[in-house]
Amino acid sequence: MTDQGGDRPASGRPYDAVLCDVDNVIRHFDSAHLEALERAAGLAEGTTKKVAFSPEVDGPLLLGQITEQEWVAAIAQGLAPLVEDEETAWSLGTALLESPFHADDQVVALLRRARTRVPLVLVTNATTGLEADLAAMGLTDLADDVVSSARVGLAKPDPRILELGAARAGVRPERCLFVDDTPENVDAAAALGMRAVRYREPADLERELAPLFG
Repeated sequence: MTDQGGDRPASGRPYDAVLCDVDNVIRHFDSAHLEALERAAGLAEGTTKKVAFSPEVDGPLLLGQITEQEWVAAIAQGLAPLVEDEETAWSLGTALLESPFHADDQVVALLRRARTRVPLVLVTNATTGLEADLAAMGLTDLADDVVSSARVGLAKPDPRILELGAARAGVRPERCLFVDDTPENVDAAAALGMRAVRYREPADLERELAPLFG
């Protein structure tokens, strides 16, 4: 049932579910060790990530087509022309894979509170190690469901993974709030009619969730 404007249900909520990204929203990585290795190898900081996150290298990983160790091998192959020896290339790839990470407590608290009002589904481009990583952060109970690219064989910004997230939440896409740090993913969600928000800091999420708590 909607109000006369047709945009909000009778409850007054602006949306009926929250779809949220994981990396760079909930989870953040510490790249200090990797960057130290890059400096020691004479590489500019960020070189390893540039190779690792190129579509041809991390695409198969995010679709569940290769293992994390096969990803490291592909990174090492891409870095090989840039470093002195194969061992250095492998060390850089391994350092990226094993980068320490932590959850943003403020974001987690906001999402836990939001889940008391509407379904929460994590929709993320991730590896098959995501479940173990969520457990390590104590977040296995954070969401009602998790849609991981490596498990479903679809990766953002493919609209099908966003539609799947909405279906897992039990609502139409246009009744979802979608939160992500990547502009292409936000644009894809907006094209489906979602309330799409680019995340930069916790205040962005807090502002969008405020109507649920008001």
